Amino acid sequence: MPTLKDVAEKAGVTITTVSRVLNNRGYIKDATRDKVYRVMKELDYQPNELARSLSKKRTSIIGVIVPSVMHPFFCEVVNYLEVYAAKEGYKVMLCNSNHQKDKEIEYIDMLKSNKVSGIVLCSRTTDIENSLPDNLPVITFERVISNQISSVSCDNYLGGELATRHLLDCGCKNLLHISGIRNILMPADARRDAFVRVCEENEIPCKVYYTEEAQFQSLNYEEYLEQIILDNPDADGVFTSSDVIAAEVIYVCSKNNIRIPQDLKLVGFDDIRLASLTTPKISTIRQPIEQMCACAIDTLLRQADQGFLPSKTVLPVTFIKREST
Repeated sequence: MPTLKDVAEKAGVTITTVSRVLNNRGYIKDATRDKVYRVMKELDYQPNELARSLSKKRTSIIGVIVPSVMHPFFCEVVNYLEVYAAKEGYKVMLCNSNHQKDKEIEYIDMLKSNKVSGIVLCSRTTDIENSLPDNLPVITFERVISNQISSVSCDNYLGGELATRHLLDCGCKNLLHISGIRNILMPADARRDAFVRVCEENEIPCKVYYTEEAQFQSLNYEEYLEQIILDNPDADGVFTSSDVIAAEVIYVCSKNNIRIPQDLKLVGFDDIRLASLTTPKISTIRQPIEQMCACAIDTLLRQADQGFLPSKTVLPVTFIKREST
């Protein structure tokens, strides 16, 4: 089995140079880097991750914990986290918690024992802070645990404000909001707060409906949404807390001969790929998902290299107008 020394000798460089290429550390000329990778491929050299982790006290792996790998939003998040981790020479270990606290703690312990370089926590368990390791970088994604743990999120309040004002600008006089999960506090709740404030300031009748965890896990809101729509025949505008829910509103309205946007105008949130695949296409609030993921990886690795320095990053959102309004 070829060794680090074999790679260095054939590439005509030092062992230190090969190590720096493998760990993506320090300045290396592109020609040198390409030569080392070419020799590694020729020799079929496989880096010993265990040995590297022992020498560095951590592996080139980032743990990612999500509440549901089925949800389209988290599919996009995981994709971009992997892309930006790979650009820095890191791999991703994906954990699916199904929003179970015990399972989340088990994954945190597993990631710690596997000497990961850090954890991106996308799951939504609210009382997990005491289970997080003190000596391991952690950043939360679209959630805030405490001021002692870094976080990255979008400007949810601005998003709620933009969505509601757009519905009013479209002439809506009676609004509904399908909000986040009941009894689970999240930064996304600010979307609801902005919706209520804008409606009250403009003296527009409004109602807020909360969803349930089981609906989030199953991605099935149909029966619940149908009841809401049928119970509010005077409603002419709906703002949903996600594009997934907005897509099901479209289905329910079509099923009940309610035309969008003629009878009911609709705004979603996230701007995942699904929003541009429905008929009609969904007007929505675009979360900068790619930029949020890039920021999460960058913050995590800086903390791993330079020490713990908690930060709270909030990135701006934009309104995307499509056919549903």
